[in-house]
Amino acid sequence: MILITGGAGFIGSYLQAELFARGLETVICDRLGSHGKWRNIARHPPGRLVPPDALEDWLDTNPPLETIFHMAAVSETLATDGDHVWRTNVDLSLRLWEWCAHRGVRFIYASSAATYGDGEAGFDDDPAALPRLRPMNLYGWSKHVFDMQVMDRLRRGAPRPPQWAGLKFFNVYGPNEYHKAKMISVVKVKYDEIAAGGAPTLFRSNHDGVSDGGQARDFVHVADVAAIMLWLLDHPGVDGLFNVGTGTARTYLDLAYAVCDAAGAPRAATFVDMPDALRPQYQNFTEARIDRLRAAGYTAPFISLEDGVASYVKTYLTQPDPYR
Repeated sequence: MILITGGAGFIGSYLQAELFARGLETVICDRLGSHGKWRNIARHPPGRLVPPDALEDWLDTNPPLETIFHMAAVSETLATDGDHVWRTNVDLSLRLWEWCAHRGVRFIYASSAATYGDGEAGFDDDPAALPRLRPMNLYGWSKHVFDMQVMDRLRRGAPRPPQWAGLKFFNVYGPNEYHKAKMISVVKVKYDEIAAGGAPTLFRSNHDGVSDGGQARDFVHVADVAAIMLWLLDHPGVDGLFNVGTGTARTYLDLAYAVCDAAGAPRAATFVDMPDALRPQYQNFTEARIDRLRAAGYTAPFISLEDGVASYVKTYLTQPDPYR
């Protein structure tokens, strides 16, 4: 039995689809709400849905879990309620780590590239680099805190799960993200702008030496993210903190043109000023170093930005039912 916290969310529901296809028994901890989030799991429902406020009581029944994939988090980069973010992103993660450690259950959790801050300290996922990192927002800081807590427990020889992996997700895009509101991927936002008859809009640069639209990210398709998690499931001897990106940064202009091509629209872009609230915490460049993931044995190629965007647009966004 496998538990996915946040299993009706974006990455969690894609993972659920893959586990369902394997015929594995799964339990999801999530809220479906009233805005159609159930559609993320409509084609591949779990064996059980546990509400978040009932999770700890359910775990107290000692269910026969083999692995927990902990994807649930407050992931909004503009979040300001520090107490809520700490309870969700740090306290809950620690309780699940300790539960797994004492019951011999494997634990794979979502960290974030937001832990790297402005990138001046680099994008090295070696745990020895953690003290150098300075996240720029509450969300990234909370993920960084948990990464540090994990490393502290390992250094002290405290009980640990039989397998553990922390995954620093870079800019993930793909189907089943439609409930994410302000945190939806740029691919979906640009497609919607094109579908409405306009040109994709991009932020003007706020940094010398970076052109308008020249801000760059490591964009990774959710299918690649799920493939890495399945690989970890199949390789229980692999532990560690790993970047999850393609290893290649691409500009927002590259992305906008890829969406135009996939939608059959002329290549175009218009530029707007960056919101004031975003300026102090904006990352102009991210690029995953994936050496440690490769050294651990993951050899699969990553989907290119052009192929990933084309697949997302043509297989999902242009279809009556855009869900995985």
